[in-house]
Amino acid sequence: MAEAARAPLTAFQIGMHWFPERAGGLDRMYYALAGALPDAGVAVRGMVAGTGAAAADTHGAIAAFAQPGASVPARLLRARRMLRDRLAREKPDVIASHFALYTLPGLDLIRDYPKVMHFHGPWAAENTAEGVADLASRIQHHVEAAVYTRCQLHIVLSMAFGRVLQTRYGVDPARIRIVPGCVDAGRFGVPMDRRTARQALNLPTDRPIVLTLRRLVRRMGLEDLVDAMATVRRSVPDALLLIVGRGTLDAELRERIAAIGLQDHVRLLGALPDAQLPLVYRAADLSVVPTLTLEGFGLTTVESLAAGTPVLVTPVGGLPEAVRELSEALVLPASGPTALAAGVTDALRGTLRLPDAEACRQYARERFDVPVIAAKVAQVYREAVNRCE
Repeated sequence: MAEAARAPLTAFQIGMHWFPERAGGLDRMYYALAGALPDAGVAVRGMVAGTGAAAADTHGAIAAFAQPGASVPARLLRARRMLRDRLAREKPDVIASHFALYTLPGLDLIRDYPKVMHFHGPWAAENTAEGVADLASRIQHHVEAAVYTRCQLHIVLSMAFGRVLQTRYGVDPARIRIVPGCVDAGRFGVPMDRRTARQALNLPTDRPIVLTLRRLVRRMGLEDLVDAMATVRRSVPDALLLIVGRGTLDAELRERIAAIGLQDHVRLLGALPDAQLPLVYRAADLSVVPTLTLEGFGLTTVESLAAGTPVLVTPVGGLPEAVRELSEALVLPASGPTALAAGVTDALRGTLRLPDAEACRQYARERFDVPVIAAKVAQVYREAVNRCE
C-alpha cells in the first residue's frame, strides 16, 4: 500500500478560467497547482473556459472547452464533450473539480472515478451576497449540492469553509481535508526595499501607504475601509489608501470618496498587471482585508506576507486562520469602520506591534509556498484513489 501511495498519478482538473486571462482566487489556485503538482508526483490534465492560451501554455495538457462569454448551455454542452473525449484518451486516476457548474454535465461520465472537490467557496451564497437574483442563487446551490455529494473527498481552504460545507451542503466532516491557499513566495518576495518599490510604481515615498487588493463588490467591506480613512486621517494626516481591483462598486466608491472629501487620501488604481502585484504589496506599509462575509482564506493575505508586508484582517471566515499563528495582532476585533480605523491608525503610528518584513516572508514561505501546498493536495488525491481501490 505504501508503494501504491507513492506511485505517480494523473489528475484531470476541471477548472473555471485560465488564470492569465482571469484573475480570481480560484483561477490563481488552479493555475499554480497545474504548474506544481507534477513535482509532487501528479501529472495534470484538465479543461477550463477560455481561449487557446491554456493549451499553448501547457503544451495541450489543459485545454479550453469554450469561451467564457459563450452562453451557459453552450459552455455546458462543450464541457461535456471535451470531458468525454479526454477521458476516453487519457484515463486519469482521479478527477479534481474546482468549479461545480462545469463538472455537472459530466457527472455520469466520471461516476466510476475517484473524485476530489476543491471547495473554493459557496458559489450560490457569494452571489447572493453580491446581489444575484434569488432564483439564480437557488439554482446554483442545487448545482453545487449535486456535485459535492458525489465526491469522495473535499479540499477546503480553512476550518471555516469546512463548516460551510457541512452546514450548507450536508457534507460529512470525515470527507473534508483542510489545505490552505498557496502563493509563489519567490515571485512575491521581491528583493527591494519599500522606497525602491514605490519609485518603480511612481508612488509617493514620503507618505504611509495602506493597500487593499479586492474585487470591488459589496461583501468585500471596501465601503467600510473608505469610511475608516476619514477617521485615520485625523491621527495620520498624510495616510494614503490604495485600492487595487475592479468590479461593480467602482463608481459608487468614487462617489463616496468625493462625498467624504478623501480624494487626497484614497486612490482607486483599477486592476494592475499581474507582474506589478509583488511591487505594489512591497510598496505598502500595511495591507488590509476588510471582508464582511464569506471569506474562506483570502489569497491576498499570504501574497502580502510573502512580499514582506503585514496584513490586518477582519475576523471573518478563514481570514484569522491564515494569519493568527504569525501574530494575533493581525486579526482585528471586529469588522466595520470603527475597528478598521482603530487598527490602521495604531499600525501606522506604531502602537500596534506587527511582524517585520522577514518574519512575514518566512511565515508565507514555510506555510503557503506553492510546492508546500501542492504536496498536501497530492496527498489528498492519493487518499481518494486508495479509498476507491
